[in-house]
Amino acid sequence: MMNDEQKKQAITRLKRIEGQIRGLQKMVEEDRYCIDVLTQTASVVSALKGVEDLVMDQHLHTCVADAMRSDDVAKKQEKIDEVMTVLSKFRKHG
Repeated sequence: MMNDEQKKQAITRLKRIEGQIRGLQKMVEEDRYCIDVLTQTASVVSALKGVEDLVMDQHLHTCVADAMRSDDVAKKQEKIDEVMTVLSKFRKHG
């Protein structure tokens, strides 16, 4: 779980991304130059990756770390499998 400061950071970033998306919609509606639209989409993708990094960092430092410190072998394996699944998805979309 995220603490209040981390949650605030994530929400701030997501609100900024929301604004970028609205800007992209307006650019498309106004038939703006394609390269300008693509440049902005790249910016949105980069911003989303920043949110992913923030959430993953928090997950590793809390949920995964707690599982690794426990004596529950099944819980440890569950977290390892979970992280590997996410990493595999990122590699497919990266």
